[in-house]
Amino acid sequence: MRDILITAVVVGFLPFILRNPRVGAYVWAWLSLMNPHRGAYGFARNLPFAHLVAVSTLIGFLFSRERRPFPINSITVVYLLFIFWMTVTSLFAISSADLVLARWIFVLKIHVMLFVSLMLIRGREQIERLIWVVTFSIGFFGIKGGIWTIMGGGSGRVWGPAGSMIEDNNGLGLALVMIVPFMYFLHQVTAKRALRAALVFCIVTTCFSILGSQSRGALLALVGMAFFLALKSKRPIRTSILLGILLAAAITFMPASWTGRMDTIQNYQQDSSAMSRLYAWQTMWNLALNRPLVGGGFDSDNAIVFSLYAPERVGDYEGGAIFVAHSIYFQALGEHGFPGLLLFLLIGIFTWRSAGRIAKQTKSDPEFEAWVPILMRMVQVSLAGFAVGGAFLSLAYFDLPYYLVSYVVLVDATLREREKSKLSVPTQASQIEPPYTL
Repeated sequence: MRDILITAVVVGFLPFILRNPRVGAYVWAWLSLMNPHRGAYGFARNLPFAHLVAVSTLIGFLFSRERRPFPINSITVVYLLFIFWMTVTSLFAISSADLVLARWIFVLKIHVMLFVSLMLIRGREQIERLIWVVTFSIGFFGIKGGIWTIMGGGSGRVWGPAGSMIEDNNGLGLALVMIVPFMYFLHQVTAKRALRAALVFCIVTTCFSILGSQSRGALLALVGMAFFLALKSKRPIRTSILLGILLAAAITFMPASWTGRMDTIQNYQQDSSAMSRLYAWQTMWNLALNRPLVGGGFDSDNAIVFSLYAPERVGDYEGGAIFVAHSIYFQALGEHGFPGLLLFLLIGIFTWRSAGRIAKQTKSDPEFEAWVPILMRMVQVSLAGFAVGGAFLSLAYFDLPYYLVSYVVLVDATLREREKSKLSVPTQASQIEPPYTL
């Protein structure tokens, strides 16, 4: 039954996507982040739904009259350079050509569809619709996991959608941290009281789900995110108190086994998981020092790399053990060298700075003051959570942070197009013919 329902929904969207490719941008976000077909148990589980939606969206895009020029600003320029540099490093990759090509195609598909979204979506209604889709494609697992955590007394562990980049508890925990600010944003801009109350419920259950993931990195990201959320909210003091009470109550609710696991943050030398991260980080650092420009290329977590660059021993791990980078920073550094790491960091830095500039620019603008400043601040809050939690996870190519980038780019493009339209409309004075002179 679940297979039939998912297939019917996706196939039913295809005609609408061909007619209006913007629908395809929303459906792609839903499929790529939520992976609903992976929740099926039959024929739908491995059907190429994302491929069908992508092809339909691109066909509709080619014939659409609503597509806009690709927005060019400091963020998108660095973004394009990062993709270009990943392509260059793929040519010099250490891993096998087949694995590198498959990974390159996988990453490129994510960004191409995001670029299509940047040329189709404009204005408050369309941007907010994208935020709703992205937030609750992941938020669904936060709400479900939070309810399960509360009912089970926090004894179990919450996992992400099967077959996705956030399938494990650590990835899901960080993703949930990143979408909480946008639940808060939707709560602030929504007028209906019932919907606002539902969003409060979503925030609370998602926070319990983050704790229920039992991810130490997600806990650190949650604390960092909560700090910036209070700082960037309209009422910092009141928000700080409320968030502090919520976190304290949630942590008190969790069982002793959870507290014991979190305590290993202080005693990381005795934790095998923490030591494996140090081992992987040192390997990626050694790789980057030896190949500073191009790194090891995609899929650098392979036997060749670790046999050449792994330290002799870290904790219980001797040279030869193989791990993923366990950090967005060391992942970018190890796979794409120092230029790749710089471009990756610049995307986040330019997004943060542009968000701050746009928030100031629109705070007294009647058309944008009700939603843009708070959205830009929540982008910064979410980026802060990603910067902290991502230090412990290999999620440099995860879709969600690039959707945060897209929110800023889309708002900036909307503002630029409004200013351009104002300049293109002739003023009343210019329409009056000058008087004749002798």
